[in-house]
Amino acid sequence: MVGRIVGWAVPFAMAGTAAGEAPPPIIASEYVFEHAPFRSAHASTIVETRDGLLCAWFGGTAEGSPDVGIWVARRRESGWSAPVEVATGRQGDGTRHPCWNPVLFQPSRGPLLLFYKVGPSPREWRGLARTSTDEGRSWSDAIRLPAGFLGPIRAKPVELDGGDLLAGSSTEDAGWVVHMERWTPGDPGSAAAWRKTGPLNDPKELEAIQPTILAHSPARLQALCRSRQGVVTEAWSEDGGATWGRMTATALPNPSAGIDAVRLADGRFLLAYNPTRRGRNRLEIAVSSDAKAWRRAVVLEDSPGEYSYPAVIQSRDGRVHVTYTWKRERIKHVVVAPAAIE
Repeated sequence: MVGRIVGWAVPFAMAGTAAGEAPPPIIASEYVFEHAPFRSAHASTIVETRDGLLCAWFGGTAEGSPDVGIWVARRRESGWSAPVEVATGRQGDGTRHPCWNPVLFQPSRGPLLLFYKVGPSPREWRGLARTSTDEGRSWSDAIRLPAGFLGPIRAKPVELDGGDLLAGSSTEDAGWVVHMERWTPGDPGSAAAWRKTGPLNDPKELEAIQPTILAHSPARLQALCRSRQGVVTEAWSEDGGATWGRMTATALPNPSAGIDAVRLADGRFLLAYNPTRRGRNRLEIAVSSDAKAWRRAVVLEDSPGEYSYPAVIQSRDGRVHVTYTWKRERIKHVVVAPAAIE
């Protein structure tokens, strides 16, 4: 039977509540690690496994440095485990390329998945995957995705009826262009298991990457994207992601920084993002009943420094978990009570 996360046994930075006041949305806040054998960390991802939370990110000297690898940590009752490196960009000749943008996902069936990228830059990277049958304690060898496929580029995929995964992906070698990739679980390296759409945007009109997908129904899907136009962009599908309408700009500001979104069990939608056109010093959660009209609801960070690339999930106990880059030095984990978000 799938286990539940039932509590936290270590102290957190807890928000106090005076008698008669409504409880605050943020109920816990912590760093995934205090000390690590790398200088810089970025682009986290979080998943609930069958026995708890697992977080991954890329870490090394600096983003794009050859020593950057993929690191993971597990949330135990006593706190987060020490970071462990589970993937590098080591080449056959002994040289290394940097790793980028890990994405963890647990399908309803099959092993835990870790997608990531390896290459000198986002214009030249390739997609790889590893699988785990023991909740992320050990991993398979790297599996190279078929030529022309990158997998989920930064945000988690969605599982469609029937078990296929729909991954928001994008390329940067000929402008910023979004597309969708659909994978039938099995061998990630099998070309027969992958399909993809054409471009969702014209980079001469809107330059967009790193889509996050919201499922409104089995047929109606929404992609929200980072852009260079100072706003979050969106596109809609009415046929389960097979085809997509024209990408348009939303009213949500975006300083060309990663975003993530989740549909809650109660039907509402949450978006974690930097609510500015410039700078990544403010990070917030917005809430919506229809994912069209958004209301800024929870401030995660608002001080000098970079706070960016949020990843957001809802665990089986109803709590919302957000991880994000904290000043490019650490990964922060915040727990939110969605019932406290009006």
